[in-house]
Amino acid sequence: MEGKKDYWLKSGFINIVQNFSGVFFGFAGFYLLVRLLTKHDFGVWTLFISTTTILEAIRSGLLQNALIKYISSSDSKEHPAIITASFAINGIVQVVCIAAILIFSPWLSRLWDAPQLVEMMYWYIAIYLLSGLQAQFNGIEQANLRFNGIFVTTIIRQGVFFTFVLVCYVFSFSVELVFLVWVQIVSALAGMLIAYSHARTHLALSAQVSREWMGKLFGYGKYAFGTLISSLLSGTIDQMMLGAMLSPAASGAFNIAVRITNLIDIPGNAVATIVFPQSAKRMESEGKGAIKYLYEKSVGTTLALVVPVVIFLYLFSGIVITLIAGEKYADSIPLLQITLLYCLLIPFGRQFGTILDSIGKTRVTFFVVIGTASMNLCLNYFFIRQWGVVGAAYATLCSNIVGFAVAQVILKKEIGVNVLNTFVYMYKFYPEFLDRYLRPMLKAKS
Repeated sequence: MEGKKDYWLKSGFINIVQNFSGVFFGFAGFYLLVRLLTKHDFGVWTLFISTTTILEAIRSGLLQNALIKYISSSDSKEHPAIITASFAINGIVQVVCIAAILIFSPWLSRLWDAPQLVEMMYWYIAIYLLSGLQAQFNGIEQANLRFNGIFVTTIIRQGVFFTFVLVCYVFSFSVELVFLVWVQIVSALAGMLIAYSHARTHLALSAQVSREWMGKLFGYGKYAFGTLISSLLSGTIDQMMLGAMLSPAASGAFNIAVRITNLIDIPGNAVATIVFPQSAKRMESEGKGAIKYLYEKSVGTTLALVVPVVIFLYLFSGIVITLIAGEKYADSIPLLQITLLYCLLIPFGRQFGTILDSIGKTRVTFFVVIGTASMNLCLNYFFIRQWGVVGAAYATLCSNIVGFAVAQVILKKEIGVNVLNTFVYMYKFYPEFLDRYLRPMLKAKS
């Protein structure tokens, strides 16, 4: 029992600090970039990040969750064959994605009226190769219930980039977008080497590539891949369509609101990282009752942390936008107020995918998320044409509401989840936190 408590406390602390530091560096870099770049260039950078995030997710979706699941739940004798098969699939995926970068980059550059994008995407290929290795090493470490390496690589990659942007801002250096990509190459190399140093004790390879394990990993990963890609498209299609239908500057204005709401995702991201390997193990040993508790408790805890922040940001959205992005982005204020509303649904959706993937229901998750993404795509097209930039925010809100309703019906059927229990755990979080942490701290000080 103490071991379980230690796992949750230690891994929870590491993951929350990791997410805070990652978002801090990303947000601080963004704060400086909106002042260093023109609205057009910031919009192009937003579209570059959206595109490369999807490419990273293609690999991560196919490999990472499958690797973690099978290493977590299989005998250690099988680990070399699993890891080798995962590396083989990784290589195939990278070849396909690099070919796609070479073919489609010129077309995207014309679609978004962003000539710089072609050179940026070609340099990104180096980042993609390095981050692929890092993802493998991080997945091996996470599957063994360790998170130190993931924490350090996040700090290094975000910290190097932020330091460069900070130096440019302080000394008023001119920043071209391709310079930012070059800095990312350096940070990706450092991150890969650090990830390897933390995973090498568990990095055992087999002499041959097992077709059986390649089939198992791909069979599990193909639905997780589709789920992750669809989920990311739901989060980025609005910015991409704004870039194509209006302008890169419109995409950048929407990204301001998204960046701020990303701060609210910190608790949910941390909890999801911890819950996945634990739920895979507990499904094997304790059954669906334990999984039901994990879902309700994790969502309730996340909501308890999220709701106060949402209320604060909603009430002071104008001040927040002005302080963070400056007066030239005043058009982002109504966008922030709308995106904050669907932030309240994100903890439900994220843990829905985490829990169903861990119990082997990746196919169900895939169809739910792809349905939500398709709806988001259609609504964005019509709403942007009707209302402009704010239409993208309304489209994402509507698709999230429908996705939430469908997910709760499925969870009720599969593991007996009662959505009301999440609010009970949310309410209980505050007195529990007060009794267990705040009061002992106050007594110790007095």
